[in-house]
Order: sequence, then structure tokens, then C-alpha cells
Amino acid sequence: MDVFMQTDKDLIQKYNVPGPRYTSYPTAVQFKEVDDSGMVISTLKKRNESPRNISLYFHVPFCFSLCWYCGCTKIITKNTDRGDVYIDYLAKEMELVQKQLHPDSKVIQLHMGGGTPTFLKPDQLRRLGDEIQKRFQYHPEIEFSVEIDPRTCSKEHVAALAEIGVNRASLGVQDTNEEVQKAIHRIQPFEQTEQVTRWLREAWINSINFDLIYGLPKQTLQTFEQTLKDVQTLNPDRLAVYSYAHLPNLMPSQRLLNEEDFPSPDEKLSMLMIAIETLEKDGYRYIGMDHFSKEGDELTKALEEGTLQRNFQGYSTHANTDMYALGMSGISMVDSIYYQNTKDLDAYYTELEYGNLPVIKQMILNEDDRIRRDWISRLMCKPRVHFDEFEEKWGVKPKKYFSDEWSRLNELEEDGLIIILENEIQITAQGRLFLRNIAMVFDAYLTLEKQTQRYSKTV
Repeated sequence: MDVFMQTDKDLIQKYNVPGPRYTSYPTAVQFKEVDDSGMVISTLKKRNESPRNISLYFHVPFCFSLCWYCGCTKIITKNTDRGDVYIDYLAKEMELVQKQLHPDSKVIQLHMGGGTPTFLKPDQLRRLGDEIQKRFQYHPEIEFSVEIDPRTCSKEHVAALAEIGVNRASLGVQDTNEEVQKAIHRIQPFEQTEQVTRWLREAWINSINFDLIYGLPKQTLQTFEQTLKDVQTLNPDRLAVYSYAHLPNLMPSQRLLNEEDFPSPDEKLSMLMIAIETLEKDGYRYIGMDHFSKEGDELTKALEEGTLQRNFQGYSTHANTDMYALGMSGISMVDSIYYQNTKDLDAYYTELEYGNLPVIKQMILNEDDRIRRDWISRLMCKPRVHFDEFEEKWGVKPKKYFSDEWSRLNELEEDGLIIILENEIQITAQGRLFLRNIAMVFDAYLTLEKQTQRYSKTV
């Protein structure tokens, strides 16, 4: 079904309001600072009384240069020896986490992000892979993915990634136009992206995602359309097409961008519509929340089969897996607790020297949080949400439990975003474009008196 043909600019403008990205519910802005990791340890021990499949995330914060648009937690340095020290401390953190897990638990998903994991030298990547595999059991069907900066990735890097078991790769592209690249301080000739993609496929790392951003300075409808054409020549399996969020008060590096060079809001919305139209014609399914995948891809299958999950890395294909995030700033999601590591590298090292998990923030979910988290997750990850299944799990009827919110769904239905039937809500193809808006209806923390947090626009 063609989302582009159904969605007009007026509707996008109506729903293009500030809102959370819902990589979790409650969102990270609700986390509270903690003095020690005692509650985390006790929760993890209780959670792991029996074996389960788990997900691991490793944050590598280093980058060689600063991309001015970037809001990631990163450290700019050209000293690759810092990677050795960092891996030493990741190993210490792995030891602490591994002790809390049931010995028969298996890693079904593993992701390395950053920063730039390919900041690490090939031998450092091999060592990191060895340290992980020494401490954790891999599931036979493990999905092992890594974020790659094509500017810092050699053929030797790809060989090392293949050796440690990587089978998925996500390449940062953002835009292929030279003027845009200069404006955002990220010069990346398309030949680099093309070459790394070829190396990955030669190494049998065949599942490939490209990250693009629309709304960047110097972008026009014509240049962005050309970017889409360029990346399509490489036939990626998935694409993440993100809306640039300009929040210079929260992300100081964005102050280096020339605000006069930004496309107008109208042009930016047109770029999104061009992306949806182009990619749907090329055989991609709009999963929602910026993500596209080919028909037949595991992400598309997971959406259709109801096993799609959303976490701090975006959409994933395995539901009901606890996620342990290691490294500075990592956010873990383990049943009814979220906890975040410190964003300060020295503090991260110091806590691990003392044998402590480097936790600085946490949130213990109450019953209402857990009910709403499951409901919002179903809305964002399933084409249709069945009321009976939800009631069977939680012992509450959705219409009654969410009675205060239910009337607000009428407008969403009138605008063609959802269809409310007697025993289910269907998310329309058009509605997948506005998943954040649908989720916001059920967010108990988005009351007017609490809306002090600055969010990016939902579309």
C-alpha cells in the first residue's frame, strides 16, 4: 500500500509536534540519579534465576573527528591506544554482568555502537570479540551487528569483524552530496561507502543497513533524491531515514551548523515524502519510526508475525529479551528496571576499579508503567493490537483501563491513522508514519505540567 499517495502535507504538519522517540517507556528523561548499583544487582540476580535469551550492547565512544549534527555520546580523539584501555574496563564490566546471569542464558542479539566501533584497530576488535565470547554463550542463531563509519573502515577491519562473528552491519552515510557533507563536517566520498559495502559482502556479512538523515544544511529536494538514488545502487537490506533534530542547547556541536543553510520545514517534509515514495517503489516496507526494510527481510517478517521489539537501538527482531548495555552511557532494559551507566569516562573507569557497576541513573517500573509500556510497544510493533490478548496478560480491559485516553483516539481514527474495531486497534499504513503521536496518547508522563523536556519533532 502506498503511504505517500495517502498522506498529504497538511496531515504531516498537523502531527509534526515535539514528542519522545519511545526507544523505551517510560523514557530516559524519567530516570533518577542513584548513589550505588545495589538495587540493580539484586534485580538482575532475581531476574536470572532461570536461563533466558538476552541481548548485549557495547558502546564504543571514540571518534576521530566531530560530525557537527551528532547527538551521540562520544569522545573525539586520534589516539587509538585509548581503545586498549577501554577494552580493559569493558572486560571488567562484563565480569560483573556475567556473574548476575544464569549460566545457561544465551546471547541472541549483540550490537556494537558508538561513537565509532571501527575507531578500534582490527586487533582491538578481535580482542573485544574474544573477551565477549569468553564470558557469554552465543545462541546458534545470534544476530551480531556493528555500526560502521566507512571513513575509518579498512578491509582488515571487515576481516576482523567477520572473524568475531558479525553478520549484520549498519553504515553511517547521512548524505552523499559533497556540499552537504562539508556543511555538517563529514566528508565521505560515496566510493568509500561503496567499497566498504563490497568488502562486507565478500566477507559474507550480507545484511546491510544504511543510515540517512533529512533536514540537514544545504540539502535540497534534488540533492536528497540523488542521495536516495545513490544508496539504492548498493541494494541495502534496510534503511534508517532519520529526521534531523536541531537542539543546539542540548547538543552544543550543532551550534557550529549554519542555521541559514537549513531547508525550510516545507522542504523537509517533502524530503520525507520523497523517501517514502521512492523506497516503497523500490520494494521496501515502511516499518515505522524511520525504519524501512525489504519485503522478506527479518524485520519485515517480525512486523508481520508480531515478534518485533523496540529498544534503545531502535527496532529489533526478537521480543521479550532483556538488554544489557555495557560501556559508558549504556542504557540497560531488564524486566522492570532500566539503568544507565555514567557518561563520564573517568567515572566509568573509577567505578569499575572499585568493582562496582558504573550505574548513575535508574528507574524501577511500577505496575502502571509496565502495563503502559506493553500497550505502547504493541502499538509501535504490531499491525493490529488485540484487546483479548492484552487482557489475558494483564487482567485489565484496555478500553476501561485507558478510559481517560480512549476519546483522544477518535481524531486519530478520523485522520485515517488507526481503525478501532470491537476487539482490536489496527495501525494503518499511513498510521505507521505517526507512531510516536499514537504512543503519546497513552504516555502518563506527558501531562502539561510535566512537559519541561525538549523533544524532537515526531515526523
